[in-house]
Amino acid sequence: MRFPSEGAELVGVLHLPARAREGERLPAVAVLGSWTTVKEQMPSLYAQRLAAAGFAALTFDLRGFGESEGAPRHEESPARKIEDIRAAVAFLSAHPAVDAGRLGLVGICASSGYIAAEAADDPRVRSVVMVAPWLHDAALAASVYGGPEGVADRVRKGREARARFAAAGEVSYVPAVSTTDSSAAMVGQFDYYLDVRRGGIPQWGNRFAVMSWPGWLEFDALASAPRLRAPTLIVHSEEGAIPDGAKRFAAAMPVAPRVVWMAGTQFHFYDDPATVDRASQEAAAHLRATLAAR
Repeated sequence: MRFPSEGAELVGVLHLPARAREGERLPAVAVLGSWTTVKEQMPSLYAQRLAAAGFAALTFDLRGFGESEGAPRHEESPARKIEDIRAAVAFLSAHPAVDAGRLGLVGICASSGYIAAEAADDPRVRSVVMVAPWLHDAALAASVYGGPEGVADRVRKGREARARFAAAGEVSYVPAVSTTDSSAAMVGQFDYYLDVRRGGIPQWGNRFAVMSWPGWLEFDALASAPRLRAPTLIVHSEEGAIPDGAKRFAAAMPVAPRVVWMAGTQFHFYDDPATVDRASQEAAAHLRATLAAR
């Protein structure tokens, strides 16, 4: 599947139920993964399960990632990604296999903040699912990235990288994940990304554009909560990434979301079969209830 976003062509896969009838219009969702990732990583696992549950489930590469067009490559730009999610909603709305009145969004980790921002401003989105959501504001970002000084240092490096790109077209990259390189976006033994049998696939690339830092760190994922009125499910774990962000987001919503607390680390939600199965089942039940045929 190919569809446009802001002049670039995005590439995706539309997963359909095996027994979908010809001419049937299905409830549909777009499924997005963690920051820096591509459609073949965790989004694919959830999309396959949601398709088996009766939904049309779209996975796609956002601009600058995977098979999609867009430059600079590997830029984690919340604003750009939110635009691409809106383009995906438009694509699904016009697809002949989709019921445009029954559209939802599913976000895993960082994309939860992006889908929330889109859904809060787009009445076409009738249901939202956040799985292991990474939702930070300035205070939570500082708690993760070494305090205000750590944030300021990354923002400075990002702005310097942006200036080099503007002046000479040069994109500065660091690894997305490394166990040894302290400049990497994620430093540590993050096996999901480092194991080629899991998320360390060739399509991913393990690169992070340094100019991404200001946009990522200054993005307030909690800001959309007071505007988000679509029925929402949050599935998370106290062992996962910044669960306080999920709690604060839920508390700020005008209508309380359904919140399911499970066991497991953040990475269990990426590819542990039992965890993904249960989270997908919770998502399917929520979507089935909130995207019921009218």
